[in-house]
Amino acid sequence: MSARTVLTFHADGDQRRVLAEILAPFGGIAFLQDAGEDRDARAAMLRQAEAVITWIPGHELSRDDTTALGNASLIQLLTAGADHIDFTRLPQHARVAGNVGAYADPMAEHVLAMALALAKRLPQNHAKLAAGTFDQARTLRLRGGVAGILGYGGIGSACARLFRAFGMRIYAINTTGRADEHADQAGTLADLHDMLAGADIVVVTLPLTKTTRGLIGAAELDAMKPQAILVNVARGAIVAEDALFEHLRAHPDFCAGIDTWWDEPGNGKPFHPRLPFLTLPNVLGSPHNSGIVAGMDVVSVAAAARNVAAFLRGDPVRGVQDPADYDAKDGQPT
Repeated sequence: MSARTVLTFHADGDQRRVLAEILAPFGGIAFLQDAGEDRDARAAMLRQAEAVITWIPGHELSRDDTTALGNASLIQLLTAGADHIDFTRLPQHARVAGNVGAYADPMAEHVLAMALALAKRLPQNHAKLAAGTFDQARTLRLRGGVAGILGYGGIGSACARLFRAFGMRIYAINTTGRADEHADQAGTLADLHDMLAGADIVVVTLPLTKTTRGLIGAAELDAMKPQAILVNVARGAIVAEDALFEHLRAHPDFCAGIDTWWDEPGNGKPFHPRLPFLTLPNVLGSPHNSGIVAGMDVVSVAAAARNVAAFLRGDPVRGVQDPADYDAKDGQPT
C-alpha cells in the first residue's frame, strides 16, 4: 500500500514512531528526507500524497515539489499560525490547516507565569531590591478579577482553565461569540472594548490576519484599567508597537508580558528591538518560546498527524485557513 501522507522535514526516531502509529492504518507516511537529492524519488513520493505535513512549505518544498503535488488535498502545518505562509506557492486546490491547539498547554503555562509575575510586580520589586530599595507596595490579586481572553481557541481555552483555578472570571472573545464551560461571558470583536474595560488581565491568542493586524491600538489600550496586564503570546503585529510603548511609559502601573515581537531575528541571533521595551520596569519579555518545551516536537507532530488521520477518514479537519485572510508573511512560525 502506498503512503498517503508525506513529511517534508527531517524527523527523528521518536517523531517517526508517533507518525507511524497514527498514520499506518491509512496507508502510512513517506519521509521526503529519505529521497535525498533524488528529484525523481521526491516527485514520486509527492505525486501519490493526499496530505503533506510541513513546517514552512515554501521553504521545504521547491517549485518542482509543489508542481508534483497534484493529488494533495491537505497541507498540514506544524505551526499553529499561518501568517508566514505564501499561499500562492501552494496548490490552489489544497486546503491548508494550522496545528491549532497543539501548543496550548505550555503556552497557557507561560501566560500564567507572566501574568502572575506582573501581578505580583516581581520584575519591579526585584529591580528595586537590587538597587537597595525595600519597597513593600501593594501588589495585585488574581482571585475575583477578570481575565479577558482575546482569541478563544485551544490556547485561549487552556489559559481560561488555569485562570479559573485562581478564582478569576473569564471573558472570552472569538469569532462566534460562543465559548466552553470555562468562560463566564463570551463575545465577538464587536464586544472588544467592553472586554478590555472590564478585564484585569488581557491575553492575546488571536491569529494575525488582515482583521487582527493592529487590533490593539492607542484607543484600545486607553480603554483598559490603569493597573491592567496585557500578555501577548500570539503575534507582535496584533498590538500597535508605538502605541503600547507610549502607553507603558505614560502608565507605570500598567504592565505587559511580551512573548512575540514585531521584528524577530530568529533563534540565537542578536536581538535589537526598534523601541527599548526591555528598559521599562513594567515589561516582562521572553523570546517567543512560550510553546517550546521538552518533548514538544513529538507532541506537535502527533497533533498534526491526528488531524491528517481525520482528513483521511473523511472527518472534519481542524484549523483550515482561508488564504483571503492573509496579506503578509511577517510573523514567526509557532
